[in-house]
Formats: sequence, structure tokens, C-alpha cells
Amino acid sequence: MKIILLSGGSGKRLWPLSNDVLSKQFLKILKTENGFISMLQRVYGQIMSIDEKADIIIATSKTQVASIHKQVGNEVGISVEPSRRDTFPAIVLACAYLNYVKNISEDEVVIVCPIDSYVDDTYFSALKDIEELAESGAGNLVLMGIVPTYPSEKYGYIIPCDTASVSKVKSFKEKPDAKTAEDYILNGGLWNGGVFAFRLKYILEKAHRLVEFNDYYELLDKYEELPKISFDYEIAEREENISVLRYSGEWRDLGTWNTLTEVMDDVNIGKVITNDTCNNVHVINELNMPILCMGLNDVVVSASPEGILVSDKEQSSYIKPYVDGIDQQIMFAEKSWGSYRVIDVEENSLTVKITLNAGHRMNYHSHDRRDEIWNVISGEGHTIVDGMRQPVEAGDVITIQSGCRHTIIADSELKLIEVQLGKEISVMDKHKFELEE
Repeated sequence: MKIILLSGGSGKRLWPLSNDVLSKQFLKILKTENGFISMLQRVYGQIMSIDEKADIIIATSKTQVASIHKQVGNEVGISVEPSRRDTFPAIVLACAYLNYVKNISEDEVVIVCPIDSYVDDTYFSALKDIEELAESGAGNLVLMGIVPTYPSEKYGYIIPCDTASVSKVKSFKEKPDAKTAEDYILNGGLWNGGVFAFRLKYILEKAHRLVEFNDYYELLDKYEELPKISFDYEIAEREENISVLRYSGEWRDLGTWNTLTEVMDDVNIGKVITNDTCNNVHVINELNMPILCMGLNDVVVSASPEGILVSDKEQSSYIKPYVDGIDQQIMFAEKSWGSYRVIDVEENSLTVKITLNAGHRMNYHSHDRRDEIWNVISGEGHTIVDGMRQPVEAGDVITIQSGCRHTIIADSELKLIEVQLGKEISVMDKHKFELEE
């Protein structure tokens, strides 16, 4: 199978665990026999267990590349959007990557699906089915329609022409209110789960009508010329030759706290205490301090360096506009070299705990408007400051003045506390340089 996994969202509905860098699909909160895994790791593992030769391309943003490599390895194909422009341009770019970089024929069928669905193996059998339908010419576009289990207001609907297992599509409907959703279901309506298949040339021809390009890299340079629009609006709703396959197996969109807690095996993660008067309460605590819950019903509690959420489970689905109004810097992120966590913010200072993986280093860089102090708390490595190399270990303190070029290299896992001092502390205040080893 040739599969494009869409991984572009910020996952604000799972705040405060997720942010623009650590999106919901990377949260390790799904329990297995060997510990906790993320949505990405679960879906990727399921695909490879069904088809170990599958060509998987993850369409994503630059900020998520490090997390993808860290969780599923460096072998997976990645199509990186230069900027976020919705699902249509992201899919077009990934298709160009498959054709021009991976040398996949234009006649090959490609399947697109979201990265955050909680499904069983029957889902991947259905993916093979829509692949075969697209190969046989059942439609220019073949969708998987999820048989609804209740009249949901969270999903768009596909209205098929009849009730057969494979049907032509009559129309698409936007997210409705509950009463309208009931009417859609009575008329055979299916949830639009964002899963579809098509031949590569179908989408590439659509793209060439909008932008002239001769290869993947030229399209990358012209990416801003593609319309900022969803695949549903640009392609699906305008296509006349389209079929849908009914799917009635396990399928859950883990995009909200309400749905995510339904698949959590452990009701408490982290330092959590609940008394026996709590009912249907889930608590996830990433802070190094205990959370005590008493007498709560149908509640989710989540705490991280980004903030603390206490919500009725049903109401948690409506979190996004409130999170959109929160303006603060990212407090935790994974990088290709390790991770960092902000532990204190003052008007003229920022304190960060940094973990460098063994054999990795930061970029060789400088700042114009801030000084830095590195306090090494564990591990061994060496620093390079304006070309001067110096070994470091736990207990060492390194002072770096603004304008100095600097990096730190980890020989073993290295942890340090970085204190940034300045009146204008900003992620934009950074110049990168080549390091001559």
C-alpha cells in the first residue's frame, strides 16, 4: 500500500498536553504491554504489521519532524509543508514527493488517512478494499464512510445514493446539529472519517491546473501559490465520479479529551490520588507534584507545564476557542538532539531544563540580545564557545555573553539548566553557523 498519513494539526483540543510542537498524535498515553505509546506509533505499527512493505509518507510541518523521527525512526518518508495551508496543499505536496522523490508511478493508487484514529485491524483490511476499488475504476475518488453509532455534531457526513456496501456518493454535508444528524443517519448518512483513495495522476493533474511545476522541489518553492483549502472542499465536493465503502468496525477519532479517555486503560497517569467517591474520572499529570481528586463525576483533569485543565468530559469537546485565546510560549518540546522544558519565566529571564541525547549537540549559534548561563547537572560532554573547546561534567558552569558563538556536545546523556538573561528574550534572536570540527 502507498499511504499518506496526515499529521499537520496542533491538537489544541488536547490542551494542555499538546501544543504546536508536541501535537496530540505524539502523546504517549495509549497503554501496551511494553509501556505507553502515541497515536502515531500505534497507527504506524498497525500498518507495518499488515503490510511490512507499505510506503508510508507522513505529511507534516517542520516543527514535528524531530518528534516523528524520534518515535518511528528515520526511515519513514516525510513531506514537510513550508507553511500550514490546510489538507489539500499538504496532500498535493505529499503526492509530488511520492511521484518525483520516491519514483512511484502516476498510475499507482494512494490512500490518505488521518494519523489520530483509534482502530482495529479490520480498518486496514478496509483500506485495502478502497485501494482495490480505486484500482478497478469504481471512482476517481473512493472514500471510506464510517457507519455512525450516534448522531454526532463533530463530523461531516457522506450521503450515499443507496445502502449497498459500496455506493456512489450523492452529496456531502457539513457538521450538523444533533437533530439534523439524526435525519442524515435515517437517510443512510455516514461519518466522513477523512479516508480516501485515488490514483496519483488524478491529484497531480488537479495540482498542475493550479501551479506549474516540474518536480517536487519546484512545487515546494511555489507552495504558497496553492489555495489554502481543505481536500474535502477543493476535491471531494466537486468530484462527480466518487464512491464510498461502508465501514462498521471499530473507529474512534481521538481528537478530544472525551473520546481519548474512552480508550485509556489507566484512568490515572502520573502522581494522582482519587478517593472512592470519584466516578468516571481520568487524570493525566505531567507535573512533579501530586493531584488529589475527591467527589468528582465525569471529569477529566490534565496538568502539564503548559497549564491545567479541569473539565466536564462532554464540555471538553468545546475547548479550542478558549485555548486559542491563551498567548504564551511553548513550555515543552522534543528536538532532534533531545528535549527542553521551560521551568521559570520572568520579565528579564527564562530558565530552561535541557536534555541532550548522547552523541548529539545543539546548533552552533549566537544571540544578539541575551546572555546565557549553563549549569551542567548530569552527564559528560564538551562545549565550544567562539571556537574554544572545553570538557564539561556535572557541577560545571559556563557563562556565554551575547554575540558569542556557542554549542554543547553530549558524550553521554547530558542534562543542564540554562538561564537566559536579557530584556528581549525571543526564539527569533538566533544566528546559526557552520561548526568546523
